[in-house]
Amino acid sequence: METDINRRKTEHIRLCLTENVEGVNKSTGLEGISFIHNALPEINFDDIKLNSSFLEKELQAPFLVSSMTGGSELASEINHNLAKAAEEKGWAIALGSTRALLESEAHKKSFLIRESAPTAPLIANLGAVQLNYGYGASEAQRIVDLTEADSLVLHFNSLQEAVQDGGDLNFENLLPKIEEVCKKVNVPVGAKEVGFGIDGFAAEKLYDAGVSYIDVAGAGGTSWSQVEKLRSRDPLKKNAAEAFNNWGLPTKDCINSVRNKLPDIPLVASGGMKTGVDAAKAITIGADIIGFARQLLQAATESPEAVAATMDQIELELKMTMFGIGVKTLDELKSTRRVSIMGRSLLEENN
Repeated sequence: METDINRRKTEHIRLCLTENVEGVNKSTGLEGISFIHNALPEINFDDIKLNSSFLEKELQAPFLVSSMTGGSELASEINHNLAKAAEEKGWAIALGSTRALLESEAHKKSFLIRESAPTAPLIANLGAVQLNYGYGASEAQRIVDLTEADSLVLHFNSLQEAVQDGGDLNFENLLPKIEEVCKKVNVPVGAKEVGFGIDGFAAEKLYDAGVSYIDVAGAGGTSWSQVEKLRSRDPLKKNAAEAFNNWGLPTKDCINSVRNKLPDIPLVASGGMKTGVDAAKAITIGADIIGFARQLLQAATESPEAVAATMDQIELELKMTMFGIGVKTLDELKSTRRVSIMGRSLLEENN
């Protein structure tokens, strides 16, 4: 039987497909980065390689299908279409919050996508706040086992919960519980926001608690306070949410902040990523893997082929960016000087 969680998941999908759910006057910050065209690239486009790795698994491109959904009939179709495309294209894939997997018998198939992506790096997902509402390492391990996941990511969504009708608001004293999960679950545990960003100070605390990687999930894309505002039946919360329509840390600032504190931690950049050019910019300033979410959602309601076509375009855009500055590998992209940040040319400074 469907629960409130199942119904909420369907509402989330429909709102993200049909309504303007991005923050107002809030960007990723990546528009302040531009590449310096190289008229003499001295490389063959066909030699450009996008191969990478994540969670000790090889990827054909440095991309992740970011956490979006699960726990409804519509979510099941979406997740299996995404999984099939991720398997074909060699991307990693993350599930939406798997709390519904343990609390409802309805639509379990929406989370059990391993059959559609037998080799893709697969990330299960649980709200960190649930560690204050009866969940612990044993429930986290059960989620990993049921989904056959290669990793578990704990998501942090305090502002979303504050706007959500009946949201879970006790975020107190989570770090010791996160540390226990990291110690006891038999796969790497990551941490992510849901679109308001993780800075270096928070990332450092999470890393010290045992988290293996950070997904900054910065502002500039979907605002979950705005999604919940559209769902809410509480006039007070709907009106209050308006004050937060430009809340959050831009994705660029999150990447810089985390890298300054944790130079070597695996870093996923998500939040407002729309093109392969965005991906190239994020990689240049320190990201390892780039997460795409709503950019793939419409295609995921159609077919695996539609998702793969969108992925093809993102990959081509990244390759074209690399061709335009004359680099053949992601390592070369990370170290390129052919980039201008807020008008400051690294190429000129290098010379």
